[in-house]
Amino acid sequence: MNPARTLRSMSIVLGLGLALSFFLGPFLWQIVTALKPAAQLGQLPPILPAHPSWQSFADVLGAPGFVRAFFNSTVVATLVVLVAVLVGAPAAYALAKLKLRGGHVLLAALLVFSMFPPVANVAPLYLLFIRAGIRDTLLGIVLAHSLFTLPFAIWLLSNFFREIPDDIYRAARIDGCSHLGVLRHIVLPLAAPGLLSAGLLAFVFSWNEFLYAFTLTASESSRTLPVAIALFPGVHEVPWGEISAASVLATLPTVALMLVFQRHIVSGLTTGAVKA
Repeated sequence: MNPARTLRSMSIVLGLGLALSFFLGPFLWQIVTALKPAAQLGQLPPILPAHPSWQSFADVLGAPGFVRAFFNSTVVATLVVLVAVLVGAPAAYALAKLKLRGGHVLLAALLVFSMFPPVANVAPLYLLFIRAGIRDTLLGIVLAHSLFTLPFAIWLLSNFFREIPDDIYRAARIDGCSHLGVLRHIVLPLAAPGLLSAGLLAFVFSWNEFLYAFTLTASESSRTLPVAIALFPGVHEVPWGEISAASVLATLPTVALMLVFQRHIVSGLTTGAVKA
């Protein structure tokens, strides 16, 4: 066997191992902490519990606040996905296929808007939502998340729509199909991977978002999971086991979605990067 090739293979394996340890290490540590009995939470060693305990998971699932926050996050993230797809798809279609004057400038402006740091926008949104009477409501969180997922969804979907040959679009228009008909019957079915990718990324952003949800909520009725977990620590103690269990449970839905649909996400992010 070629020594150089063997060394290269070992380097690749070592690099992949280090990368996996870096990205998966915190999540695995949360699992280990969640499975430790309460008496061992402050002890190191042992790293792995000799007798794993599920008490932390039972305590979290039995807490009404966590269940309510999980429900709120699910509702908010689902509505944000619907807004990103139902509003983003027509806007992206117009920018990609209708050759609007200044379309590229508008698309660039949307991207610039989405890149603003959240801390620069949260104070104006807070004041605006108080005036509108929607602070501490799920509607307010949905609107805040949608404001910052829509630009990216429009940009992503416009790239997908540009990949659809213009000949198909022109043929449908010549046959008498309206713009809405072309979008519904031709463009959307052909761009289904892009819709899935945009929806998944919008869901992940909304599910994990903390700053807007923390600033715009004040009660359990509207808190989302990241906020509820951040408020777990008490005055005199920090329930590390429950925090770790809640973090694991909150991470599982996004991990499952990413594992199932990872090919569509990669396809969505790389569409248009290479021209044939």
